Amino acid sequence: MQQELGRNLTYGLQEVLGRAIVVGYYNDRPFPNEADIVREHGVSRSVTREAVKMLAAKGLLGARPKQGTFVLPQESWNLFDTDVLRWLLERKLSINLLRHFNELRVAVEPAAAALAARRAGPEQHAAILAGLERMRAAEQGRDETLDADIAFHVAVLRASENPFYIQFRDVVATALRTSIRFTNRIAGRSASIADHAAVYEAIVAGDADRAQLAMAKLIDDVLVLIEGVGEEAAAA
Repeated sequence: MQQELGRNLTYGLQEVLGRAIVVGYYNDRPFPNEADIVREHGVSRSVTREAVKMLAAKGLLGARPKQGTFVLPQESWNLFDTDVLRWLLERKLSINLLRHFNELRVAVEPAAAALAARRAGPEQHAAILAGLERMRAAEQGRDETLDADIAFHVAVLRASENPFYIQFRDVVATALRTSIRFTNRIAGRSASIADHAAVYEAIVAGDADRAQLAMAKLIDDVLVLIEGVGEEAAAA
């Protein structure tokens, strides 16, 4: 069992237990106590306590005297924690989850693009352009489509110079991996280079309104695509 957990036993155990919680393994059974985890996974009590503490910090687990450790309802989970979000996205694909994520994006990324138009300097412009050039290279098979698209969006968030938007980058990078795969499969093509270029050009021109609208169009197009697909078709 220790080999399955990898070199870092604490993080390995957190990964195994966290994924099991999120996929619903404990929906109809109690979360195991410390002794059971130690026995089942072949780890020490200190490793078990640390892993459980980490999962509690993510909002997945709670504990009470005499009741022990238990799984918290999904409303308590920290959806901005990239591990929790990744585990959620590893479940059977949920159109609702993708919709909710892109609704969050459309509330954040257009505003970040507007700020980038007002605040970004040459170095940040270059980073956004680098993401755009990677997307062009990916269309010719010279780069990875997902990584290139994510690099563009993360560069825009960084260019906003707003620390809250910048910290949103990890959530975007994690969830976009699933969202982009899904939308590209349904649309039968990768993201529009021209639409991304419109965002870049507006930012470089310092046109905040145009940058905001261009980014909003990008995400609105994704939402329209998602709205047109049912849960069964998404899972196919």
